[in-house]
Amino acid sequence: MLTGGRPTLAQFIIEERRQAPGATGEFDALITDIALACKAISQRVALGVLVDDERTVGNRNVHGEEQQPLDIAANDLFLRAAEWGGHLAGMASEELEQPYAIPSRYPLGKYLLLFDPLDGSSNIDVNMSVGSIFSVLRAPTPGAHAQLADFLQPGTAQVCAGYAVYGPSTMLVLTFGRGTHGFTLEPQLGEWVLTHPNLRVAPSAREFAINASNHRFWELAVRRYVDECLAGTAGPRGVDFNMRWIASLVAETHRILMRGGVFLYPRDSKAATKHGRLRMLYETNPIAFLIEQAGGMASTGERRMMDEQPTGLHQRSGFVFGSSEEVLRIEQYHQHQPQQQPRQQPEHGDHG
Repeated sequence: MLTGGRPTLAQFIIEERRQAPGATGEFDALITDIALACKAISQRVALGVLVDDERTVGNRNVHGEEQQPLDIAANDLFLRAAEWGGHLAGMASEELEQPYAIPSRYPLGKYLLLFDPLDGSSNIDVNMSVGSIFSVLRAPTPGAHAQLADFLQPGTAQVCAGYAVYGPSTMLVLTFGRGTHGFTLEPQLGEWVLTHPNLRVAPSAREFAINASNHRFWELAVRRYVDECLAGTAGPRGVDFNMRWIASLVAETHRILMRGGVFLYPRDSKAATKHGRLRMLYETNPIAFLIEQAGGMASTGERRMMDEQPTGLHQRSGFVFGSSEEVLRIEQYHQHQPQQQPRQQPEHGDHG
């Protein structure tokens, strides 16, 4: 076989459908559309500054973050790839304030697609890995235009979640609720090839990822955990830990799925009015689904992430995920430590 005997994404989807009696091809076609969008974004990312696109310079999105030209290009590629097929009742994007209504010229379907079109876009100018994250839910009213409330489903309601990472090779990692599987884009064939079936996160770890510049804003439980890790063999954990930070949720997730570890983006007092930094519907829920299906844990820092009921389209949350023993330890520290946050301090240009 041209793929060395490994199944392609299309073959994998067919096999998955055979395990779900009564399934139609509608879901398969939606995943194919999402995979096409990720291919197109991969090509656009690879061109970098060779593409002269200054249309969004100085613009800010709904979150007040400066938009890169690639943010808008990636968002458009997702919308165009998925809107036409008749599989969706609506879409929601991190880049759009309100849900995206399927144009009237296209039929409506029974699924909802939520996505972060280009995670880690602040890394573009230094040529580091970026990615896309997506989540699929069932529409409460199939065949009708989705309302905002339709998207406010807990992570446990997801039927599919995944991400694409645009690095030295382009990979698509997804779950349909039966394990987490990685596909590598074969550039000559243009096919996604199953290269990492049944990914597993080891229960223990000696590597953690956190933005240490926010130490003064952390809750006491998080400070305790990180300080113990940094104390190494002389500290209460009795082992040396390595610390990582890429500032891209997709890249951090990919590293943990490949070699283990724990990631922390905790709630802190730097932005006291927010419950965290990462968006629940586009970021924490799909990553939590992938990690749990790989045998890891995903938490708000205090409880299971996927059990949380979202109340807003762009709701944020603290997020801790990875090796189960480490996530459980962090939850226990939150239970035992006073829920006191450090006093708000001037930020002096500090970046999250």
